Amino acid sequence: MKPPEIVNVTKEQIADILALAKPAFPEPQYELLKKILDTFFYVMLSLQNVRISLKRFRKMLFGSSTESKRNLKGKDSSDDKTSTSADETASNDAAAQTEAAPPAKEARKAKPGHGRNGADKYYDSPVIKITMSGMTSGDYCPKCFTGKVYYMPPRTIVKVVGQPPLKSTIYQLEQYRCRMCDAIFSAPMPAGVFESKYDHSCASMIAIFRYGSGMPFNRLERLQANMNVPVSDATQWDIISKSVPAPKAVYNELIYQAAQADLLHCDDSPMKVLSLMEERKIIEAAGKTPKKKAINTSGIVAVLSKGRKVVLFFTGHQHAGENIGDILALRNIMLDPPIQMSDALASNHVSEFLRLIALCLTHGRRGFIDVMEHFPKECHYVINILAIIYVNDAYCRNQKMAADERLLYHQAHSAKPMQELKTWMDEQFEQKKVEPNSELGKAIQYMINHWDGLTLFLRKAGAPLDNNICEQALKRAIMHRKNSMFYKTIKGAQVGDIYMSLIHTCELCKVNTFDYLQALHAHANAVIADAALWLPWNYKEQLLVAT
Repeated sequence: MKPPEIVNVTKEQIADILALAKPAFPEPQYELLKKILDTFFYVMLSLQNVRISLKRFRKMLFGSSTESKRNLKGKDSSDDKTSTSADETASNDAAAQTEAAPPAKEARKAKPGHGRNGADKYYDSPVIKITMSGMTSGDYCPKCFTGKVYYMPPRTIVKVVGQPPLKSTIYQLEQYRCRMCDAIFSAPMPAGVFESKYDHSCASMIAIFRYGSGMPFNRLERLQANMNVPVSDATQWDIISKSVPAPKAVYNELIYQAAQADLLHCDDSPMKVLSLMEERKIIEAAGKTPKKKAINTSGIVAVLSKGRKVVLFFTGHQHAGENIGDILALRNIMLDPPIQMSDALASNHVSEFLRLIALCLTHGRRGFIDVMEHFPKECHYVINILAIIYVNDAYCRNQKMAADERLLYHQAHSAKPMQELKTWMDEQFEQKKVEPNSELGKAIQYMINHWDGLTLFLRKAGAPLDNNICEQALKRAIMHRKNSMFYKTIKGAQVGDIYMSLIHTCELCKVNTFDYLQALHAHANAVIADAALWLPWNYKEQLLVAT
């Protein structure tokens, strides 16, 4: 038996059908028909919600493929015979925008099998120059003895060696003892050997493994044991905690730098801190209600001048909005209000300080991707419209436009598609084409309710389209949660926040993380005295002064 065609109807459409049927049906049959259609409508919405919830649950378990338009094309009905005028309109608009605004150049596809890194990727590696003995430019060719050789750019070969994260050296000092007074004389240690058992480089390497790569202390302990250089997990924590004052000073300075930024991205991710959870249990056992139950790691990305980016992590009961407020309390009152980019959660917007609210366009888009299976025509219309906006933004980025130029470009090429999208969404409710309580209706309502924040990029220079950079930064905290599951104490969480902030800031500034942490640990007193001189983008100047 062929299954029936699945249709989506609104409550108003059902009411129209019942109005036509009422004169033709006896009262008992009409009431039965009404109950049948009401049941159908209820079951239809319930099945949609269940299937969508299951789809989200599968994403949580197994992850999801990228939500790029290219990957969604396989589900696109715009190429089928059933394509609606809405899809055709969006496609025509996209084509028109492409003609008006040259799209960003697509990156050339690498040849199949080519996954090698060029020598330029190893820019911090030492370079050893090897010269040709017995040959200079202008000498006769040793093969044909007729032609003359000339200088060419050197041939570059990269060689990589492996080594344990922590290496050890054993020094055996020759000793003599006096037979009469028992005095002991030992050979001196070689010059340049550090006094303590563990060099400051150990703290740098452990921090990168632990907070940069998400490797728990017990796994690093097992790795080191396999290398015959045992370092217990307790010892690793002792090394890290004793070396944190200098990184903490830089962390506090980065907070101050972030307070002066023109753009702040923020978001939250759940985290477990056992000591805070225990405090909550004690309060609840006493019959009291804790002021705050949630424990989060807030990720904040501040975009400074010259394109520099600062990443900050805060773990505790506070949400991202409260942490933004603490940062803005340090802001120079002479500066204009900054732009805050986040999703529309209320917890992100509790700060009392004046700021311009920009909301993530990707979050609004994702609401339509989640219901695409049930409403393919409508969802593809929205996705095609938003694709125009991202094409325009990519063009601005590739042309390296200034913030004011980018604003004018978006106003010229993105304002019309966004207005068409707004008009289309309003019509869905005004003409009763979409049930407001359906998942599609909720996705449309989200966009309408937060339209001002979603379109700030059309009114304010420098306003971004989405919050992707902050979500990518928060993956470091999520990686820690997946590997270590929790922090034991709030002090451990603070140490993690400090090192994760420095490590990710170094990555965004393209600074060698190990060298930077080495510099902080080796010059701890100077860093603590004036941390502003030891930021990732200026610390090398201080190293030159120190040498």
